[in-house]
Amino acid sequence: AVKGCGATLNGKPIRVTDARAVAKSLLVTGFPHNPGPNVEPMIRRFRRCLEASRGVRRLGSAALDICYVACGRFDAFWEQNLNPWDTAAGFRIALEAGATVTDYDNRPFTLENKSLLVTNGHIHDEMLSLLDIRNEEDPQ
Repeated sequence: AVKGCGATLNGKPIRVTDARAVAKSLLVTGFPHNPGPNVEPMIRRFRRCLEASRGVRRLGSAALDICYVACGRFDAFWEQNLNPWDTAAGFRIALEAGATVTDYDNRPFTLENKSLLVTNGHIHDEMLSLLDIRNEEDPQ
């Protein structure tokens, strides 16, 4: 994808889905190979998204997950603790396909961000709410 030129797959234009609610959406996420002390917040976010959606998948490649949102196979992707090589190419493709791309605090995504949310745009605010666990009691 080239900035301002849209995104294509095998020469055909791609676009994000038109899903208007997380309850009708299929989501995809990932987990770092070594989550360290952040595992509990990740599990809480996963549970909230799983309960609110049609389902959550994990494929194992952030770049592929982002591109799958871009071409309409999934409605949203979220993950944290990513590296620039995990997100750089997919980030541009997703934007060109009409995705909304931010961090968990709804700030525009940059390669330095440590959290990433990619959605079709329609469900972005709802996903941000699901990922915001700051006011939720820790179950431990």
